[in-house]
Amino acid sequence: MTKILFVCWGNICRSPMAEFVMKDMVQKAGRSEEFYIDSAASSREEIGNPIYPPAQRELTRHGILGASHRARQITAADLQKFDRIYYMDGRNARSLARMFPEFDKFLPFLPYDVADPWYSGDFGQTWDDIQIGCRRILEELS
Repeated sequence: MTKILFVCWGNICRSPMAEFVMKDMVQKAGRSEEFYIDSAASSREEIGNPIYPPAQRELTRHGILGASHRARQITAADLQKFDRIYYMDGRNARSLARMFPEFDKFLPFLPYDVADPWYSGDFGQTWDDIQIGCRRILEELS
């Protein structure tokens, strides 16, 4: 089983969107039992909060539910538990490097920063970026 963790700043927009998109993709591919997928934050700002409502609306617009999610911060235990830990942008990469300087296996979700809808309000662009990244990961793990 491959264990994947997606990380963004608050764990209320991009990383939970990636979590639920990836879960949907592997389910549709008949590969759910091959993966354990979760998401976390690099900050403590949103711990316990649900997915940001506009992010949830974007997921729902595409037929994906994520209502059970609550934001959490990445922990040292996650470094051992997950095979692949993907960050959404350079800010997350720097934060993770400060939190866990001994760990050098964090992976970029895409070769460029995933659009942050918290600032842009463009959840459609974030959806597009997440689709590209999740497809790439699924192909890579096939």
